[in-house]
Amino acid sequence: QVQLVESGGDLVQAGGSLRLTCAASGSIFSINSMAWYRQAPGMQRELVANIISGGSTYYADSVKGRFTISRDVAKNTVYLQMNSLKFEDAAVYTCNAEVRSSVTDFYGRDYWGRGTLVTVSS
Repeated sequence: QVQLVESGGDLVQAGGSLRLTCAASGSIFSINSMAWYRQAPGMQRELVANIISGGSTYYADSVKGRFTISRDVAKNTVYLQMNSLKFEDAAVYTCNAEVRSSVTDFYGRDYWGRGTLVTVSS
């Protein structure tokens, strides 16, 4: 059993910054990748950024140059540093992780957090 808990969502003015945190806990042998998704009201969920075990990252075009994803492997934690926030960045941000719970697992399984709300004003 694996749990993901997000934190850091807040109300921020356009042009401001936030840092989101997602901590994984439970039966974890290794985490292959971690990612951030977001979903605004009435919109489909989209992948914002992800990072794999080797350190490679991916960013949606809409956030390139403004957002940075990073991991603390020892803490099973992923961060999303968000700068120069825009109105269209407002959404519920949800953490995703592909987790191997045991050395005997041939592949990881996906787990999801409940989400943290980011609101952009002004």
